Amino acid sequence: MKIDRADASRFATVWRRCVASPPSPPAGEVYAGLRDRLNAPGRYFHNLRHIDECLARFDEVAPLLVDRDAVELALWFHDAVYEPGNRDNERASAQLFLDLSAGALPRFRWRVCTLILTTRRVRTPRSNDCKFIDDIDLAGFGLPWKEFMRNGESLRREFAHQNDAEYYRGLSAFLHSLHRRPRFFRTDHFAHRLEKRAAANLHRALDEIARAQQA
Repeated sequence: MKIDRADASRFATVWRRCVASPPSPPAGEVYAGLRDRLNAPGRYFHNLRHIDECLARFDEVAPLLVDRDAVELALWFHDAVYEPGNRDNERASAQLFLDLSAGALPRFRWRVCTLILTTRRVRTPRSNDCKFIDDIDLAGFGLPWKEFMRNGESLRREFAHQNDAEYYRGLSAFLHSLHRRPRFFRTDHFAHRLEKRAAANLHRALDEIARAQQA
């Protein structure tokens, strides 16, 4: 797994800038824990590579963010706890950040948790940074179809415990929730660059799922 950005040095830089150690654990210890979680067996999509890709997108839009450090730490932690199909993954990931970040200012910790919870997608994000983290996390929908489908295959492997009917039912519900948006991306930055391809990929994926369910 080639990692360009999601390395220990980068994490240490933002952690030391935002979180005092003590009382929080040192950056190296926190990074090692995150790396072990993200690279755990069964993590075929929600892994360190996904964080690396998110950080690449983050670097592109950093000048457009209000609190860059909060967004970056939220990206590091947003999939820290992941059990396929569990609706509490993001809450548990936010709680993990809280457990480890006692050395940060309370308001900063609240902002990071708010950003992590945005990726649950249970309500429309309102703030600039919440819109951006939603788009950063979903930007893979704007990849060329073959790359998009490779991500889909990795995601399917994470749900190996489900049969096809169960998996496609859950995936279809999620994709339809995205399809109901006024537009796929929340921010103009991502919409101008990836909206057309993401919408086409979404429509094609829904058509293929519908055919698979009818087979």
